[in-house]
Amino acid sequence: MGAADKGTGVQFEDFLPSMARKLGVEGLIEELCKGFELLMDPGAGKITFRSLKRNAAMLGLGELRDDELSEMMREGDLDGDGALDQMEFCVLMVRLSPELMQDESHRAFQC
Repeated sequence: MGAADKGTGVQFEDFLPSMARKLGVEGLIEELCKGFELLMDPGAGKITFRSLKRNAAMLGLGELRDDELSEMMREGDLDGDGALDQMEFCVLMVRLSPELMQDESHRAFQC
């Protein structure tokens, strides 16, 4: 079972590695922050299931079922509050991008 088969089993084109090479680490982080802002519920300041479902089409994820979106939320929700804050979102995006972790840019995410 490969990394792409884990979790929801949803296949998606992974743009993060090419973005990291093109934009550099700071640019990639800036783009992840923009993505978070697009998906978040402005009232909550976090990505909720409802805001993810409403905005998923912008990311090309409009075909995902509710259970698949819920699985994404569960996988990224590190503190168990039922929503994704900005750090949880960024961590999830990097975790869903195995090629990025094999690239040199992953060193910026290490403490």
